[in-house]
Amino acid sequence: MKKQDYVDTLNERFADVAPETVLKYFLEAFGDKIALSSSLSMEDQVLTDMICKIKPDARIFTLDTGRLFPEAYRLIEQTDRKYDTRIEVFFPDCARVQEMVSRSGINLFYDSVEKRKRCCEVRKLEPLRRAFAGLDVWICGLRSRQSVTRTAMQLIELDTATDLIKLSPLIDWTEEQVREYIALHGVPYNKMHDNGYPSIGCEPCTRAVEPGEDIRAGRWWWESPEHKECGLHRRR
Repeated sequence: MKKQDYVDTLNERFADVAPETVLKYFLEAFGDKIALSSSLSMEDQVLTDMICKIKPDARIFTLDTGRLFPEAYRLIEQTDRKYDTRIEVFFPDCARVQEMVSRSGINLFYDSVEKRKRCCEVRKLEPLRRAFAGLDVWICGLRSRQSVTRTAMQLIELDTATDLIKLSPLIDWTEEQVREYIALHGVPYNKMHDNGYPSIGCEPCTRAVEPGEDIRAGRWWWESPEHKECGLHRRR
């Protein structure tokens, strides 16, 4: 069976199925070939809680771009302690960062979309490719209601850039469902989410949102909405 056909079959099988059920199937079926790629968002913290209850030794990793908020590092430590785990942290290649900054400046991302995407490539996408080595499936916390760039995404997709299956167990959840789960299960999360930061990335590329604004309005706020992806979840 072709991989895309397999993905289509899985989407039919797991339509309207609870995230925990989907995760249990994939964690058992793919063993050490599956991992959660965590951005430390509320959604990814919910998935961390679910995954650790199903398979305590499951692989979870995150990316340290070198420009994160201090709260992100505290959350990594809190999460490791609560679940008796060790989140893997992948860093950008220092030589590539030095070359980029030397050529374009420390805050090059404000100059153009092209330069911002270059920064995302060096600080996020290249480390992510290293983290993906040996995997068949990556789990992520995408929700279709997060932005206009994600409305058409499915529970299970074939990422053509990596040839990996991308699993988004919370794709149909609302923010209210995410917060309810966190409160019910005592899941650690970044308290910046309670202070106007519904979506948190690198510090210089994230601002608080105003009442009534889209939840992704604070990410790369100087760009138009259709550009607001770093490349991890771009539809191809």
